Amino acid sequence: MRTLNVGLIGGGFMGKAHSLAYAAMPMFFWPAPALPVRSIIAESDEALAAQAAQRFGFERSTGDWREVVEDPDVDVVDIATPNHLHAEIAIAAARAGKHIICEKPLARTTAEAAAMWNAVKDAGTVHMVAFNYRRTPAVALAKKYIEEGAIGRVLNFRGTYLQDWSAHPDAPLSWRFRKDIAGSGAVGDIGSHVVDLARHLVGEIASVNALVSTFVPTRPLQSGGADSLGGERGGAGPRGDVDVDDEVMTLLRFEGGAVGSIEATRNAWGRNNFLTFEIHGTEGSIVFNYERRDELQVCFAADGDDRRGFRTVYTGPNTPYGEGLWPIPALGIGYGETKIIEAYDFFSAVVSGGSVSPSFKDGYQAALVDEAVLTSATTGAWTSVPRVDG
Repeated sequence: MRTLNVGLIGGGFMGKAHSLAYAAMPMFFWPAPALPVRSIIAESDEALAAQAAQRFGFERSTGDWREVVEDPDVDVVDIATPNHLHAEIAIAAARAGKHIICEKPLARTTAEAAAMWNAVKDAGTVHMVAFNYRRTPAVALAKKYIEEGAIGRVLNFRGTYLQDWSAHPDAPLSWRFRKDIAGSGAVGDIGSHVVDLARHLVGEIASVNALVSTFVPTRPLQSGGADSLGGERGGAGPRGDVDVDDEVMTLLRFEGGAVGSIEATRNAWGRNNFLTFEIHGTEGSIVFNYERRDELQVCFAADGDDRRGFRTVYTGPNTPYGEGLWPIPALGIGYGETKIIEAYDFFSAVVSGGSVSPSFKDGYQAALVDEAVLTSATTGAWTSVPRVDG
């Protein structure tokens, strides 16, 4: 069976998730399109890289990401770093002829996203941005129902992504609160996931009208370099400025005529990973909540008046990706499985020479939506979203 050597850049939370996917993908999807070989991992210094290699099962390690990109034996470059490094690494990897998977958001700005998209177009290699939530089987089932016309013409999309890890004002100043590294706050960090789901399920977003808010203007400086995601509390020490948004609320107009809304915040006490959507069509409705990710709530207008209401469909062997997961419906999947499916689809595209979605083009389009949201929040007006060419 063919093997593909993976060079992973970044050994944090997302590095762990991607490493798990490479190890487990052939266990779930057999025969695998190719066997991922965890070849080399890069971190910010040699010691961290060596530790990450031992923990995540990589053969070699380096403190310089350029060694990964320049290694002739590396087939796939996986970018799991903070956002400010995405563009430089991806462009270098494309020029080196590597297939690339990059964590979301694709870039800090639309200019960076455009440069990344142009680089992979020129290279002709496979590229993917890791909006893994669309790989949740219940989301794939919702897509199937919509494409089959089971809920008719889509009228409305309402999406949320609510978390509480930064609700406490003494949660530390992660890089996610710094514009120079992250690009934006809730808009790009979690709102981009809802944007991706809206585009995936309903179609292109034509215009937005948004509000953004920053609730906590300063936060304690972190005691270490790792991204704590609110896991520590600062004391009376020095604080730094937060220069990105904590919350975004936006209205949507879709090119196909549907309307909608998105709300995303990291300051919602009691909400852990409350990624949801509700879609209404002329012939029915679909509701999804990631915190109950084995379930899809559906209501079809064709049901009789005496039995119309939401029913629960549990994902399993007879729903999308079910052949590779667990043999009993509602046995339960987790975040890791969405990454395993993501790896399967990506490796399938590499082996077949095809393309995979969401691509860097999708990541660039999502960045254009994010930019329009931030522009609208400044002007207070409806703002059009340009379309990516090519």
